[in-house]
Amino acid sequence: MDFAYDDTTEQLRSRLNAFMAEHVLPAEPVYERQAHEGPAWETPPVMEELKREARERGLWNLFLPHGDRGAGLTNLQYAPLAEITGRSPIVAPEALNCSAPDTGNMELLTLFGSEEQQRRWLDPLLAGEIRSAFCMTEPDVASSDATNMQATAIPDGDEIVINGRKWWSTGVGHPNCAVLIFMGLSVPDGDRHHRHSMVLVPRDTPGVEVERMLTTMGFLDAPGGHGEVTFDDVRVPREAVIGDVGQAFAIAQARLGPGRIHHCMRLIGLAELALELACRRATERVAFGKPLANLGGNRERIADARIAIDQARLLVLHAAWLLDVGSPEAIGAVSKIKVAVPRMAQDVVDMAIQLHGGGGLSTDFPLAPAWTTARTLRLADGPDEVHRGVVARLELAKYGQGKWAG
Repeated sequence: MDFAYDDTTEQLRSRLNAFMAEHVLPAEPVYERQAHEGPAWETPPVMEELKREARERGLWNLFLPHGDRGAGLTNLQYAPLAEITGRSPIVAPEALNCSAPDTGNMELLTLFGSEEQQRRWLDPLLAGEIRSAFCMTEPDVASSDATNMQATAIPDGDEIVINGRKWWSTGVGHPNCAVLIFMGLSVPDGDRHHRHSMVLVPRDTPGVEVERMLTTMGFLDAPGGHGEVTFDDVRVPREAVIGDVGQAFAIAQARLGPGRIHHCMRLIGLAELALELACRRATERVAFGKPLANLGGNRERIADARIAIDQARLLVLHAAWLLDVGSPEAIGAVSKIKVAVPRMAQDVVDMAIQLHGGGGLSTDFPLAPAWTTARTLRLADGPDEVHRGVVARLELAKYGQGKWAG
């Protein structure tokens, strides 16, 4: 692969950096103030202003590779743009209509949705008029194995009947959340990869109840948040199934690959921000008559952080390229970055917190929520252990012709 960004990417990076400097970063304190003063689960008004500006600048739906609906960028082209937005993880992605879980849900509907599903749900999502949630993880089973799910989506004539409990349903608290994508068991006696279905469930369907919003290390992550949701004899038309009954596992894999690229590149941007704050602190703060940079091995820690960030970026760009060219090696490459990048970001942010002392633990600086974001992504979209297992299985298969597949 060519490690140089092409002309399209460079032009978009320049425009996006300008948008960040002129609009997003100045809006962050406004967003925080409006969020603090207003109801917890309402979007601060400044967000709509940013969204209008992003659309006018042609910085809208950059994540979607399909040119008829999105920007038509490859994963390799979008990755450095996602990195830029990672420096403002709450404000920038939503301003560009590039927030999770909507990005994955929109890509899923683009690839697998019917014309009616696309008209009803995809088009308003792409327009930024509504938000969505993804309901996959369950509290009572190890959801790292997607085939474990106990919640059901059972065909009943012309309807699908949904029952069960989901949690960590990201986005369900957003005031504009209009649709949930529910993954549940439909064919109990089918093979383990053809038992489950994905179903579109309008948020206001009778029987859907958001029981509570979960905190992440004490943060509510408003206004989107993560909810625990119950489904009690929820009935939707059979046409609400995405693809066909029993196809959810394959659909989920298609959804999660590019999303992991996006998450990892945003984390690299977040790590860059943490390193910048660490360097400023290390050069401006004095203790025992010296700048912090000259105390306690801090120079070496800063050097290690720079090396780790650059290594991680190259690993992600390589994975993005493998996805773009359709290489079978992309499976292992995506699992590698999903392990390496959140751990790298967690370590870099932790170093920055240490340099900030007690302030680093407070919300006076963005480091505590940044650490929480990095730590969360060691679980979200598959925990470290699952992805390390994928990498190990592929590596050992070179020596045992499938002997190590278990």
